Parts: sequence; C-alpha cells; structure tokens
Amino acid sequence: MATPYNHVSKAMAKLRELGMIDVERGRHGGSRLSSAGRVATVGQLLRQLDTRTDPADCVGAGGTCPLINECRLRGALARAREAFYGELDDIVVASLPTSRQMAPVFQAIGLRPGL
Repeated sequence: MATPYNHVSKAMAKLRELGMIDVERGRHGGSRLSSAGRVATVGQLLRQLDTRTDPADCVGAGGTCPLINECRLRGALARAREAFYGELDDIVVASLPTSRQMAPVFQAIGLRPGL
C-alpha cells in the first residue's frame, strides 16, 4: 500500500487509455474494471503494456549491434517473451485478486468489500 501516488496515477492513466478501466471523477467517483477489462487476460494486457519492440535491445541509443543480421539470441528472446505471455493468456484479470485477498485492503482504506 506504500506505492507512490505518481506511480499509481500513471498506471491508472495507462489502463484507462487502454480501455481496461472506467474512471469517474468527483465525490463519489472512483475506478473499476471496464467490460473490456473484465474479460482481458494478463497475457493480453502485458502485451499491450510492453512497449519494447526489441527484447534484446539490439537497436539502442548507441546504434545498431553489428551482429544483428546473424544473431540467434534476438529471435530466441522474442519467442521466450511470447511463450511467457502465452502462459498468462489463461488468467483473466478480473479473477485477480480474490475477495478474500482484497478484504484486508478494503479494511485498510475504510471500505467494505463489494462496494
């Protein structure tokens, strides 16, 4: 619960931009999973959040790696990343966390579960 406000704010803005959450301002405002967020999988969400096109940083600020055309590592890392996301495609975001896991969080912020 000690996550800096700026980190949470940026994460919430990105999730809203991706259509994963609905946000309402005002006294009774808040955020909740959108209809798209309720059916999205962890793998799908991570793919959308991953902005790195090259998992090995073969093309970086210092220029292009001279081995880029013959490198087998780059393709292997891309396949490994996709395999990782593929394993997470069976986990729906809405199923995380459970009500039992959230109870202490709700209590800590003064809410009753289910609100």
